[in-house]
Amino acid sequence: MAKTSEQTLRGHCLCGASSFELTGPHNWVGHCHCESCRRASASPFTTWIGHENGRWRWTGQAPQTYESSPGQTRGFCGTCGSQLYYVSTRYPDETHFYAALLERPEDATPSQQFHADEALGWVHDALDLPKA
Repeated sequence: MAKTSEQTLRGHCLCGASSFELTGPHNWVGHCHCESCRRASASPFTTWIGHENGRWRWTGQAPQTYESSPGQTRGFCGTCGSQLYYVSTRYPDETHFYAALLERPEDATPSQQFHADEALGWVHDALDLPKA
């Protein structure tokens, strides 16, 4: 997996209590269409930033955690409930952060997708819908 350019990105939950900083390159940025991610985020897909452990830190309140299945942990703000991250024993050296939480989400451009076979059939039409 290609690394992205050196940069520092900052993000936070809805209320701002839980915040984080990602330093250096990410391992990857991609959309996930799996049912677990859809349910955790209440969205048709989730955009993740895979970031190497040791190159990020909490700058605000540490999140609460929930083991969504064996070896899969999701973190969320204990104040507002916003989802913040995902870790898995399958990926022991990285943490996955929600790209939409970044102060500048456009700084993390997706280059791949995961579990595309689980994508909702109407997702590909989203940009063609009438603008309200």
